[in-house]
Amino acid sequence: MDRRGFLKLAALTPIAVVAGEASASKPESASGPPPTEFVGMLIDTTRCIGCHACEVACAEENGLPYPDLSRLGPGERQATTTEYTPVSLFETSKGRVYAKRACMHCNQPACASACLCKALEKTKYGPVVWHEDRCMGCRYCMIACPFDVPKFEYDKPIPKIAKCTFCPERLKEGRPPACVEACPQGAVAFGSRRQLLDEARRRVAESPDRYEPVVYGDHDVGGTCVMVISSARPDEIGLRTDLGTRPFPEYTREFLYAVPIVDIILPVLLFGFSRAMAHGNDGGDP
Repeated sequence: MDRRGFLKLAALTPIAVVAGEASASKPESASGPPPTEFVGMLIDTTRCIGCHACEVACAEENGLPYPDLSRLGPGERQATTTEYTPVSLFETSKGRVYAKRACMHCNQPACASACLCKALEKTKYGPVVWHEDRCMGCRYCMIACPFDVPKFEYDKPIPKIAKCTFCPERLKEGRPPACVEACPQGAVAFGSRRQLLDEARRRVAESPDRYEPVVYGDHDVGGTCVMVISSARPDEIGLRTDLGTRPFPEYTREFLYAVPIVDIILPVLLFGFSRAMAHGNDGGDP
């Protein structure tokens, strides 16, 4: 971003905040093109054997260090900057259950709604992606996410926001995400969200002794592109059940109106000055 671009951004920011709200509340035209169907993942924990092949595949795909699998035991593991999709072992009322966790790729993600620079974007295909060139490191996405997924690389001189990417390069090639392809048990399925929901409901309905009667992600926080079925209750495998069905961006919009505008614009100004100064030092436009 050069200085001219920064000044333009600074001038438009208040308008963009208001315009974004107006756009979000505007109903879609019934005569417009049909919406693109979201893709998704279905995690069936009853099929997971805890082999961690999905974790290894994720590390290889994203150039991350291999996960340390030598000291794994019962207990929840959180996603980190180097482990995007950890598999945890839970002691539940239905026995031991392995469950993979990662970004839920919400239908209406709070992280993207809270991002001032649109560094996090909900794509029309469903995955929530992060754009490095737009991020100013404010970490509002970390605060907004109800699943505590985005992580900040505090230990890096040029930190990034790290989370499951849904393997966009593989999707472009018509291939499933690496974790899906690596799973030897079919515990993670890939497809359209609608078809996966149908499949999840079918499995739950046909095998009531095998599954809890719930598809997590169907309606939670307005629906997610990652859905989970299990023999144990969602809260027993680390999934929050207190989030409700209301999309979180609705809370975020209330936050934007509640916070003084200077608290919103100041980070943008600092980011713009930083980028403009850096560009000037590199010999860019005055």
